[in-house]
Amino acid sequence: MSDKSVKSAGFPAQRRPKEPRSAWLNGLSGHLGAIALVATATVLCEQARPYLSPINMVMAYLLAVVLAAVRLGRKPAMLAALLGVLAFDFFFVPPRFSFTIADKEYLITFLALFTVGMVISSLVAKAGERLEALRLRERHTVSLYQLSQSLAAAADTPDVLAAVIKNIEQSLGAELAVFLPAEGRVVAAAASAGLALEKTELEVADWCFHSRRMAGRGTESYSAGEFTYVPLKALADTLGVLGIRLQAAEDPGSPQTRRLLDAFATQTAMALERVRLFREAQEAHMLKARQNLERALLNSISHDLRTPLAAITGALSAVLDEGDKLRPSSRAELLETAREEAARLNRFVGNLLDMTRLEAGALRLKLEPCDVQDLVGCALAAVEKRLGDREVQVRLAPALPLVPLDLVLMIQVVVNLLDNALKYAPAEGRLEIACYCGDGWLCIEVADSGPGVPEPELARIFDKFYRTPVPEGVGGTGLGLSICKGIVEAHGGSIRAENRSGGGLKIIVKVPQGAPLQEVDHGC
Repeated sequence: MSDKSVKSAGFPAQRRPKEPRSAWLNGLSGHLGAIALVATATVLCEQARPYLSPINMVMAYLLAVVLAAVRLGRKPAMLAALLGVLAFDFFFVPPRFSFTIADKEYLITFLALFTVGMVISSLVAKAGERLEALRLRERHTVSLYQLSQSLAAAADTPDVLAAVIKNIEQSLGAELAVFLPAEGRVVAAAASAGLALEKTELEVADWCFHSRRMAGRGTESYSAGEFTYVPLKALADTLGVLGIRLQAAEDPGSPQTRRLLDAFATQTAMALERVRLFREAQEAHMLKARQNLERALLNSISHDLRTPLAAITGALSAVLDEGDKLRPSSRAELLETAREEAARLNRFVGNLLDMTRLEAGALRLKLEPCDVQDLVGCALAAVEKRLGDREVQVRLAPALPLVPLDLVLMIQVVVNLLDNALKYAPAEGRLEIACYCGDGWLCIEVADSGPGVPEPELARIFDKFYRTPVPEGVGGTGLGLSICKGIVEAHGGSIRAENRSGGGLKIIVKVPQGAPLQEVDHGC
């Protein structure tokens, strides 16, 4: 995008900003001060005239020139030197009160006075300018140091932008905005408090971003505005634009200010680049970790699928190949093994399908009034063959009301909780089921007498594919409790786990006691 094209799009004609009125007033006051110093020197010399020769009065005018150079600047000091020569000639060189010179030797005195005054004013003015430049450089160095410290502590893009806004406002007393790219154009991502940006300023910032060149006040491009725009360059990329509205006394076109703005832009670009690279490194690390996890889960699922299939295949092959040679009890045992493994495989595939439905948001609840006793009875009947010698203690609060539930899904929740308890309960251990209502909630508790779960792992047991490391050798896919969580939350309830004081794990399910009796579409 060229300068010409932007002008034709409605930008105002480029022109240099007018000299600030305050600068003109400062110059006038300096010259008036020089006149006052010469007048004061003349009055003092007049008072001392009876006691001093005219040649000695020259020192008073030299002192006025030095004071003008130190306090008022170069031009007032030069004016003081010229006026000092004229005043000395008019008031003290014979004949007095005229510019006629009787003794031509005074011409050398005039020349020496004027020359020494000019040299002194130049030297003092240069020393003052050098001192001011050193102060300005020190202030700029401190500003950059403070900005670098703030940016080093910034952890993300908002922190970087806040640090840039705060430090530049404090160091330059300026207003600024940081523009970042979004959908092919730049937008104001952060700005000084109360700063309003017009459409024209956004368009100039966009031009600066795409051209990678400075624009605005103090530059050759779009200098009519009040902002100076500096691109934030990082290697071959442009990360954004820094727009600064300096004070009227600041000249953005001066080499010192230009270098400072470039340094601010470089520091900001480096911080944004660091945040971007750190974010990309984190994403790459997470992607790698996710790939490793998916690979491990795939291996785990493959093993869990192959184990029951191998058992079923082996049992049925033995029955088919050695059917006539097997005793009836052995044949029945093999067939029972095949049936148990087929049921195990069916539960595993069912869990995978249920988890897929939950993640796809395809779970639909069919709520209807349910008897809690029927819910517990159906769940116990489903796991009866796997209970073995374990004792199941059921405690139901008296007069439990009908609760609106999706009975099929809630039976699956209780079955999964019982399956989980069976994995960790001892062969002769005890399972406990308790149901009661309170504060508008139906609470279902399933507890076992196993080893429990380490405290740091309690919050993770409902994660997908997660299995506790203790005890070792316990099978499973790590989907059962995750499915329970999805179904319970679909009912508007909650599920949590805690270790029992006497040993074992207790899982508490809470669902609303008065949910609406209608079909609910739940997207997880």
